[in-house]
Amino acid sequence: MLFVLLCLAALLVSAPSVAQQTSTLQPAETNAQQDNGLGGLGGIPALSVTTGQDGSQQYSVTLQILFIMTALTLLPALAMMMTSFTRIIVVFAILRQALGLQQTPSNQILLGLALFLSIFIMAPVLQQVNENALQPYINEELGATEALAQAEIPFRSFMSAQTRESDLQLFMELSNMDPVSSIDEVPLTVLIPAFVTSELKTAFQIGFLLFIPFLVIDLVVASVLMAMGMMMLSPIIISLPFKIMLFVLVDGWAMIMGTLAMSFGQ
Repeated sequence: MLFVLLCLAALLVSAPSVAQQTSTLQPAETNAQQDNGLGGLGGIPALSVTTGQDGSQQYSVTLQILFIMTALTLLPALAMMMTSFTRIIVVFAILRQALGLQQTPSNQILLGLALFLSIFIMAPVLQQVNENALQPYINEELGATEALAQAEIPFRSFMSAQTRESDLQLFMELSNMDPVSSIDEVPLTVLIPAFVTSELKTAFQIGFLLFIPFLVIDLVVASVLMAMGMMMLSPIIISLPFKIMLFVLVDGWAMIMGTLAMSFGQ
């Protein structure tokens, strides 16, 4: 059904050019097309798949554009689920909660920090994809299928290095997979959820360590206020300046970002 809708969209896009070509055809050319069964629809051959002698398939430019536009809709999910983005944004959210700041930094700032820190961490992987897949595809040295296979290798290596064996084994059992001799034999449909589960575990472990010093400050302030009989005063109001001061004195942002980058082996 999706393929039919994409084909209809391509036909609608190419309709003006088809009409223009049809209007400029001479009667003899029009009759020749009708005799060939084309009926004046010159845009249909653009939706073609050519099979080479080696069995590889080459798609027309129209189909390639449709595939690319469809893949762009999955890009946000791929950016979150196959990169370091998940771990970073979860740690930032826990850090803001530990500080007691509800909207500072704002969600937009945290997303921007997580995005650019993810680009920094994923730079070696993206460079390998560019050298081994993107540039050869642009130079027509590789087909679309071969380029996707080459692009998968660096991401698979990155996710494999960050995935716990227990999580991978769990999803292999859930999918009723037979034991494999190498993680390279594990399909992406199993590797990606195992990778995301491991990332969430690691993010919560880092968040727990971040929460401890701020929790101690909250407990100390609450105990002092209770001893002074000031039970009606919220401890958060008093502890917030001390937590911010502690975070600034230890250069917290640099420490957090450095820790996150080193946690990926960078």
